Amino acid sequence: MAAIPVRPQYGPTLGRLLEPWWRAASPLTRTLVRVAAAAFLAFAIGVALALLNAHFSTSRPLPFSFAYRGLFRTEPDPGGIVKIRRLDSSGHLKDSFAVAPLELPSYTGASQGELPVFAAGYIRELGRRDHDFVLYGEGVQRINTVPAYDVYYTAKVEGRRMLGRNVLLVAQRPGQRTGVLITMLTTPTANKDVTSPLEVATTGVLLRPYKTFALH
Repeated sequence: MAAIPVRPQYGPTLGRLLEPWWRAASPLTRTLVRVAAAAFLAFAIGVALALLNAHFSTSRPLPFSFAYRGLFRTEPDPGGIVKIRRLDSSGHLKDSFAVAPLELPSYTGASQGELPVFAAGYIRELGRRDHDFVLYGEGVQRINTVPAYDVYYTAKVEGRRMLGRNVLLVAQRPGQRTGVLITMLTTPTANKDVTSPLEVATTGVLLRPYKTFALH
């Protein structure tokens, strides 16, 4: 393949400088250089993907989407829709963002009035499932203007204490029963700015999927 012409004042190119060395190199040296170049390219692609936003969207059980960065897709929990997470250097869970279906019982009025009633039983169920569950707070929040109900707590997950924030979210339509349950977990040491369940998803890698989460 012919080389791209280069003006004399800009030459010689790196390729021309290395050409004599490359021709004199042994087959083993050439192979090692090619392997190292391929490994560096794979590393560069991995870094680029980690720095770019990834997106998830689905239409079931209702349409929603979100963006994320620094978290990686994994198998959802049984009955779940999607789960992304970050592990520490020893392979233990560091941060997690999971979405599962939510079904409210029949009710009258607006869903923002039903969510606190439903949450009372839901919190009791969390306590029954995990003896290490400690409720820190609960209350109405909004995700992209849609009213939601948050539950803040600590619990044991995979044998480690985690700060948790679960979000119960239902579209604002009369009689709407189908929604989603967002479960966000982080270790107490994952982010120096997150020291309480009340601060989960206010900064760090969980902030982006939470802030960009949208029902469609």
